[in-house]
Amino acid sequence: MPLLVFPTSQLLWVRVAALLFSCVAFSVAAHGAYLPHGGMADWCIFCWAFSFACTLVVLLVEQCGLQPRVPVSWSNFPITIACYAALLCLSASIIFPVFFLKDQQLHSEVRDHRIASTVFSCLAAVAYMGEVSLSKARPGEVAGYMATAPGLLKVCQTFVACVIFILVSDPVSYDHHAALKWCMSVYCICFILSMAVVVLCVGECTGCLPIPFSKFLSAYGLLAVIMYLTATIIWPVFQFDKHYRYRGQESPKVIAAAVLTALNFLLYLADLAYTARLVFVSV
Repeated sequence: MPLLVFPTSQLLWVRVAALLFSCVAFSVAAHGAYLPHGGMADWCIFCWAFSFACTLVVLLVEQCGLQPRVPVSWSNFPITIACYAALLCLSASIIFPVFFLKDQQLHSEVRDHRIASTVFSCLAAVAYMGEVSLSKARPGEVAGYMATAPGLLKVCQTFVACVIFILVSDPVSYDHHAALKWCMSVYCICFILSMAVVVLCVGECTGCLPIPFSKFLSAYGLLAVIMYLTATIIWPVFQFDKHYRYRGQESPKVIAAAVLTALNFLLYLADLAYTARLVFVSV
């Protein structure tokens, strides 16, 4: 029996393309872009390197036929990685040109390297989106939870929450009123529970819960919608109203956090709507 198998599937070639694009993005940036250490530069390099490394693991496991030996749910793990990689590469594709190309006086060679990294980052994001589109569950298809719309929404919810954490923590913009601390509690609680769902599904541990997993999802989804609704209302009121505003003018980060809070509320609302009518089978 051959050790390696190379099925000529569309999904395989999309993964190979994503692997190559993410590899070129961080290799070019590390080699000739002359990026500063720390901050957004390290974030972009992390996005590309993490996506490349995880995709390489997925390809090696699948081509070597090692899925039964891996202690994770293979119906959930690859699409979870692809969705996170798509969001990471998309964020790097936006952040990198804004911070390292716009209004920068650069030597032509350095500028060319940074442009190349941006282009390949965009291509990697498109490739990962293609992988998610090919891997997601179709109507009537038996699939892992992470391949369904609620599963993919969980990934988006955790990613948006991470961005909110970054925005409100530097500088700290939630410590001057108890209502804003409540908003931070909402972000943390919902992030932890959504990430717990992701880990339970990928680790095939959904049966460890004391209640049926579907009931847990419905109850948590309703709770998260209510909590995020309060945060969507409270955050802008206590940040922008002149009676509660702590500093002179609202910063772009505070405005962005308000927008992302509303976005996550919509994601949780859509998640609850899907969960209420979705019947899935954990594989």
